[in-house]
Amino acid sequence: MGLSKFKIIQTVSPLLEERSLSRIRHIIRGLIIDIENQSHNNNVAQGKISHDIPNARRLKYVLDELDQILHSRTIKRSKYYIKRFVRSLTETKTSRVNDLNLHRWKEYNDILTDSLWILEKRDTSGAHHGAYWGNFIPQIPNQLLRRYTKSGEWALDAFLGSGTALIESKRLGRNAVGVELLKKVAISAAKAIAREGNPYKTRTEIIIGDSSRLDFKSELHKRKMKSVQFLIMHPPYWDIVKFSKNKRDLSNAASLDEFLTLFGKTVDATYPVLDKGRYFALIIGDKYSGSNWIPLGFYTMQEVLKRGYSLKSIIIKNFDETKGKRNQKELWRYRAFVGGFYIFKHEYIFLFKKE
Repeated sequence: MGLSKFKIIQTVSPLLEERSLSRIRHIIRGLIIDIENQSHNNNVAQGKISHDIPNARRLKYVLDELDQILHSRTIKRSKYYIKRFVRSLTETKTSRVNDLNLHRWKEYNDILTDSLWILEKRDTSGAHHGAYWGNFIPQIPNQLLRRYTKSGEWALDAFLGSGTALIESKRLGRNAVGVELLKKVAISAAKAIAREGNPYKTRTEIIIGDSSRLDFKSELHKRKMKSVQFLIMHPPYWDIVKFSKNKRDLSNAASLDEFLTLFGKTVDATYPVLDKGRYFALIIGDKYSGSNWIPLGFYTMQEVLKRGYSLKSIIIKNFDETKGKRNQKELWRYRAFVGGFYIFKHEYIFLFKKE
């Protein structure tokens, strides 16, 4: 038999009336064999299982569900799984903020739901590159956009940098606008974003300007936009890396208070254009100053909470190497012993909701 959704449903649905558990198992076992055989003979290697089940991840989901039915110990439990499986193929249930089908939630095993993210390797496929000092790994916006946006919606990155978030938006079928203070950086980001394919025909807009001063409503209006449905910020971690000599650059803030003031103004400026009930992700880390740990992440978190957002999650994301520490692991370990401190191995993803 083929692998189309219709044929699978046609085979499984009548089992809800079956009275023999052994008969159910026999039919399910045969269906599994048929699917596995055809998957080898059809275009699974190219991700073309059928027009209804378009990729290998979907195939795994179907086979796992059928296997669960096969190994049910009672007919009641077997029919419960059959009913759930048929519903997952015939009905779509999504939330207000994403396209994920909650009837098939098991299919999304690559989407993280824990508060600790261990991401071992940077995605360097397509237009992504790690040459820009201070950009975040593409997996972060990928995870967040899939969880908190729908296809065709708008995301806003207030600190564009190398354009990582906009590249991921194009890949996922989301429109996106990015703001960058430094013209040279914005031009480089635009070139990288242009190199990425655009299979969903989405829009990407780049604004050169200061996010702490920008009139976002006016800028969006110029581009025939009213609002955005997701906001993401990955600001400089104060002065850890000096990105320019521009006084408006957060990395040049003369003090912690000045840094937080500029950051707070950016939160104020972007607040009006994010739709109510939608999400804002802040990616930031801490720093050392004068041998003391500066909890920059929590200071910036508090600035956001002062401005009408609620805190939904604090995610800890690992990192093992930075450009400043690359090939210097032993030196930093020695410094830790001497200085009585611990080496940074994490950064934060604060997730807020606009109430």
